[in-house]
Amino acid sequence: MELFVVLLFGLIVAAGTATVRAVLRDGHGHTPVVRSTESWSAGSLPSEPFTSSLAWYLPGSRVQ
Repeated sequence: MELFVVLLFGLIVAAGTATVRAVLRDGHGHTPVVRSTESWSAGSLPSEPFTSSLAWYLPGSRVQ
């Protein structure tokens, strides 16, 4: 039983050390900024707000 605890403790220490080394090698979790060269567009999004399509359902709203 003691051997199992020692092996488990060693595995936890090794995993912790590997995690810290990986984070330090990767730049502390920082990723490079993505630069966009294309202009922004809304794609195929609807031209009216979502809530206006629910006007018949919303209480107190006037349906046109």
